[in-house]
Amino acid sequence: MFRGKKYIESAKLVDKANLYDPAEALDLVTKTAKAKFDETVEIHVKLGVDSRHADQQVRGAIVLPHGTGKTARVLVFAKGDKLTEAENAGADFFGGEELIPRIQNDNWFDYDVVVATPDMMGVVGRLGKVLGPKGLMPSPKAGTVTMDVSKAVAEIKSGKIEYRLDKTNIIHCPIGKVSFGAEKLMENYQALMNAIVKAKPAAAKGQYIKSCAVASTMGPGVKISPAKVLD
Repeated sequence: MFRGKKYIESAKLVDKANLYDPAEALDLVTKTAKAKFDETVEIHVKLGVDSRHADQQVRGAIVLPHGTGKTARVLVFAKGDKLTEAENAGADFFGGEELIPRIQNDNWFDYDVVVATPDMMGVVGRLGKVLGPKGLMPSPKAGTVTMDVSKAVAEIKSGKIEYRLDKTNIIHCPIGKVSFGAEKLMENYQALMNAIVKAKPAAAKGQYIKSCAVASTMGPGVKISPAKVLD
């Protein structure tokens, strides 16, 4: 794989054989980010669970202390007064059944999070095959199926993120921007890791945190010691 000059220079600062503690790792991530834009910092956590089993799912949502550095675009499925509530709360898009063909036929995905009131889930359920693979399907666990539309939109706009396992039992999440600095990134990291640890399924056996790494958009990955993830 071709690597740019900046990446190669940054990679020299990271010892690939070493497992860092979280503060060191995040400090390295901010130092190795060399792009001309404000890179996103992501965390990748491999868990000792099997996502194929319903009783070993790990999924939830959390409002990061310092947000993500990006204001999410929110689509709300609702009707009646709840549409007005969505508009007043600052939702970017809102509507009902009339949005279905736009999403199904026109591949409209100009939003980051979908919120739905429970009475609209029959309608939204028809979009499962389209929204599901993109991680956009509303879920009660993530707080995106709710009658409290104002609260849901406000939390998402202030930096609420959803964490969930992919098919390889890894959670990928943004925890901020390089410009936040190591200290704020650390506070966001701790909030997310605490939530993931609290969400450990009762059916999970053996080592729960298998591996953990952080990286900026264009920078090298920095591995965190599984034994020190909550340090």
